[in-house]
Amino acid sequence: MKKTLVTLSVAAIAATSTFAANTAACVGCHGANFEKAALGKSKIVKDMAKADIITALKGYKDGSYGGAMKGVMKGQADKLSDADIEAIATQITAK
Repeated sequence: MKKTLVTLSVAAIAATSTFAANTAACVGCHGANFEKAALGKSKIVKDMAKADIITALKGYKDGSYGGAMKGVMKGQADKLSDADIEAIATQITAK
């Protein structure tokens, strides 16, 4: 039982750390709670549905999504795995 609790605690900390590392670059433009329109041009991410966040990030990554922010966001999204994208979208929409 104790090993299970320790393992779950470590996994939770690692997941939180991974999310924090993945979103560290995001908060500068989008705000700590994703409440800002990045550079005054983007959608407010906290108002987006989880599926829309996933679509946007995957689209930025493959170059099929975005207008004025496409170039900036491609560089950010390229660093993310599908699991990272899913975790980020889940965390944002859970707030």
